[in-house]
Amino acid sequence: MASLDRVKVLVLGDSGVGKSSLVHLLCQNQVLGNPSWTVGCSVDVRIHDYKEGTPEEKTFYIELWDVGGSVGSASSVKSTRAVFYNSVNGIILVHDLTNKKSSQNLYRWSLEALNKDSSPTGVIVSNGDYDREQFAENPVPLLLIGTKFDQIPESKRSEVLTRTAFLSEDFNAEEINLDCTNPRYLAAGTSNAVKLSRFFDKVSMAAFTDRKRFNFKSLHYD
Repeated sequence: MASLDRVKVLVLGDSGVGKSSLVHLLCQNQVLGNPSWTVGCSVDVRIHDYKEGTPEEKTFYIELWDVGGSVGSASSVKSTRAVFYNSVNGIILVHDLTNKKSSQNLYRWSLEALNKDSSPTGVIVSNGDYDREQFAENPVPLLLIGTKFDQIPESKRSEVLTRTAFLSEDFNAEEINLDCTNPRYLAAGTSNAVKLSRFFDKVSMAAFTDRKRFNFKSLHYD
């Protein structure tokens, strides 16, 4: 069997938002029975068929890097996390829909990963608006996933979904809202499954394009 190309996707968000449960669901199509805190980083793999059903179909290993820690961690911890941020093809930003702070912290998580050599301060300006210029030329595909959708009271859902829509616009990313204890949210044919496949197509294309560019440069310098 021919070896498959690997694609690296970071899974970022505050501790307790459900990243490990999400990764397990995405890779194993099963609910994680006893989720535990992630120390450092854990990696799981999902097989993805890029442009499935077309002449351009190609199979990739999608490596999902579940990065543990808190956005408020000490600088030494952030420095340690930085080693996970190299050669990234895509980022899944995960927030708890019942915890507004976890949504706000995604701005800092994303900038920490994309600007790993600089301090992620000043991400949110004084009036609470997001400075979109910081991601104006971001080449890394992003996907926004909200967890614990089942825990939002009906009376609050409209307010929460409006907030996530603004987040999605800020990051120029599609959004998926789900309950990690219920696989039906990602069932084949659902809008969430389509969005997920579209995101993995983007990151696969990004990785494939980068490798072709690298190979071209290698040939050129040789």
